[in-house]
Amino acid sequence: MTTHPSRLMIRVAAILTLGLGAGTVLGAVSPLELVAPVADYKLYVAENSRKLVTDVRNFTAAVKAGDIEKAKQLFAPTRMSYERIEPLAELFSDLDSAIDSRADDHEKAEQDPAFGGFHRIEYALWVEKSTKNVGPVADKLLANVVELQKRLTALTFPPEKVVGGAAVLMEEVAATKISGEEDRYSHTDLWDFQANFEGAYKIVELLRPLVAKQDQAFADKTDANFKVVFDTLQKYRTPEGGFQTYEKLTDRDRKLLAGRVNTLAEDLSRLRGMLGLN
Repeated sequence: MTTHPSRLMIRVAAILTLGLGAGTVLGAVSPLELVAPVADYKLYVAENSRKLVTDVRNFTAAVKAGDIEKAKQLFAPTRMSYERIEPLAELFSDLDSAIDSRADDHEKAEQDPAFGGFHRIEYALWVEKSTKNVGPVADKLLANVVELQKRLTALTFPPEKVVGGAAVLMEEVAATKISGEEDRYSHTDLWDFQANFEGAYKIVELLRPLVAKQDQAFADKTDANFKVVFDTLQKYRTPEGGFQTYEKLTDRDRKLLAGRVNTLAEDLSRLRGMLGLN
């Protein structure tokens, strides 16, 4: 049976790691006030990293079995756990590149032997319509997410990375993902967006008591802006609980979504300064 660290153990570790003394102050809030939200976020990351391993195991099993339709169905939901915790996952650049790089990150694009991970398999499923060449890619993807889980478990979560992670997610969606370049073969981008917004909102939710102490109006505005974004995505839900393909969105739809995400990114970029973590 696998045992997981208790909430108390994680909070004690956070205190020791941050060197938090009772009289220490980092700008607007006491470091001690950050222990609980950072510890709770670590639990959230741990939960998602465990789910990622389980889901990738099922996904890669379908790929290796040559079950293309099942693998297609599993592709988007499997990625969601990764997308929720992307700010922390990206701290390990070697694994992030191996798990989530895109074809244009490689010299020979889709034909480059170094192109692997989720998007190489995505290319096989939707473009090549065959899994015969991606068995080793599937094995490596699973090994890499298992390694990611181990590293995240051992990671000391830097408060500034946790707090800044919400803005980073929104900025990445608005700057690059909104074009549809990430899931360019499957057009399952809306699943990624939903997970990105969920991950960013989790950070904001955990920090809300501290933020509200500094600026209640800002906290209320941020909640309202998140609701607008989630409501916007809800319009593209399917009866089965998934999302329409991204190519069905018009340019106007994309610009509207981008504008709302940019508004969130601008708001969330203030969080680190507000909590004294710049």
